[in-house]
Amino acid sequence: MILDTLRRKYVKLTPEEWVRQSFVRYLIQEGNYPPGLIGIEVPAPYNRLKKRVDILIHDRAGHPVMIVECKSYDVPLDEPVFEQIATYNMKFNVPYLVVTNGMRHYACRLTGKGDKPEYLLTIPTYEELLSSLL
Repeated sequence: MILDTLRRKYVKLTPEEWVRQSFVRYLIQEGNYPPGLIGIEVPAPYNRLKKRVDILIHDRAGHPVMIVECKSYDVPLDEPVFEQIATYNMKFNVPYLVVTNGMRHYACRLTGKGDKPEYLLTIPTYEELLSSLL
């Protein structure tokens, strides 16, 4: 078990949960993301399926701005992973998407409907994320 400080409860320590907890810690400590604006395992119903977004980042007004999909360290970040996060984004319509398996991270910015994603070299800090939305 591991303490999820954002949800204030103990959760089973799976390889994916380790990646999620480590990435949340990175966002808070290195990216200055406010803990109160980070959602964990946020419901994302799709058709009749009950899906959940691993990490959902909100702006200061409470609007979703970034989805993070976490996979176990041994899961390749391939097309099905990107399709999964794109499906989640049909509900939230955020401008930033991140996929990570703890070893590799891919971040992209969506500039508009039908446009190709702009892949980023780094994960933006919270201030960089917000300033890019202005």
